Amino acid sequence: MPEVRLIQSIERAAAILEIIAQEGGAARLQLIAEQAKLGKTTAHNLLKTLDELGYVHRRVGDARYHLGGRILNLARIAGDDGALRSRLRPALEAIARRTGEMAYLAVPSGDEVYYLNAIESSHALKAGACPIGVRERLEGSAVGLVFLAFMPGLGKRVLASRTDALGPILSEIKAVATRGFALDLENYRRGLHCVAIPWREGGEVRASVGLSGPAERLSPQALTDMAWTMMKEVERA
Repeated sequence: MPEVRLIQSIERAAAILEIIAQEGGAARLQLIAEQAKLGKTTAHNLLKTLDELGYVHRRVGDARYHLGGRILNLARIAGDDGALRSRLRPALEAIARRTGEMAYLAVPSGDEVYYLNAIESSHALKAGACPIGVRERLEGSAVGLVFLAFMPGLGKRVLASRTDALGPILSEIKAVATRGFALDLENYRRGLHCVAIPWREGGEVRASVGLSGPAERLSPQALTDMAWTMMKEVERA
């Protein structure tokens, strides 16, 4: 067989990701450079590129580089979504029982939202069809805004491809990051109000839990109250 010639930059980037993973998901530049046998400038430039692509990121007040949402998303896709469904199913059932509204679980899939699970509303007047298995754009929906707000690498990549004005959505993403949950007041679908919260594992956002119902039944204040209820239930997962 002919000898395979490795592309050096890809080989180095893969080594950096492996080093961060071996350090428990976060590592400092000095350690990464030493273990990868790279100069600090070279290692920093590679990390900057990986950051822009969403494969690593840095947290406020933390000098370490963490595995980013994009690499964690790949790990989830390669793993077992069934485990995530099972783990968060009790929280979904509790949220649906306490609110009477449809509760659902969504994850990032590439540059889209993918709905893994849902519990139907107990009300006669429902929000719409159960979304299990549905994929949709990140922009616009409450669960999508959660991922854009709390997975910086994903947000950078998705918004960089947009050609329209970014002002309104950037303002909304900032508001979501500040208050800790996302609201959708008839933006995604006329007559539908939604709220969504992040679910974290190891400090990283891995999924979003959402709730939706008719706008006439769910006022903005009611959605805000439900967000705190949802957070308490999800914390137990």
